[in-house]
Amino acid sequence: MTGIIILAAGSSSRFGSPKQNFVYQGKTLLQRAIQTALTCLHCEKVIVVLGANEELIRSNIDDQVVYVAYNPRWQEGMGSSIKIGVQEMLRLKPGITSIILMLCDQPFVDSFLISQLVEKKEINDCGIIASSYRDALGAPALFDAKYFPDLMNLQGHEGAKKIIETHADDVFVLPFPLGAIDIDTAEDLERLNQAG
Repeated sequence: MTGIIILAAGSSSRFGSPKQNFVYQGKTLLQRAIQTALTCLHCEKVIVVLGANEELIRSNIDDQVVYVAYNPRWQEGMGSSIKIGVQEMLRLKPGITSIILMLCDQPFVDSFLISQLVEKKEINDCGIIASSYRDALGAPALFDAKYFPDLMNLQGHEGAKKIIETHADDVFVLPFPLGAIDIDTAEDLERLNQAG
């Protein structure tokens, strides 16, 4: 059983307003990420972790069939959001055997990519399936249950990339060149809308 955690607790400090609510192709970035997660047939549960600007963001996803977890310590960094997401997933679905971590600012993540993460896990022995772009490994990434304690022990601004790097010999690499395109500023979004 696989669950998906969408990390959307950041303050979008470089954006000036919550980038989770910015619209691309008719949907907010977070709505797009949720839709992608919900259309993955392999996944049992989708959790969205919110933090900064929670009320502004939550009002745009109230109609989505997802569980929303609030991270009151979002200012500490991504590690705290991952911890809360994993804890809630284990509480809601105790039998979960793997977790996929997604971000909401990678507009080209689709349900095919998410399904590939699950399928690659099923056909090889690696405990981590990570996306590869810009000569780096990162999200979306799938973690086997044996890494749940590591995910819950992340501190501050440490992300799951630290676990991927520490256990490089247990990682299956899934090429995802479009993962290099993420949205950190209003200019990034404008360029993307003009291109699309």
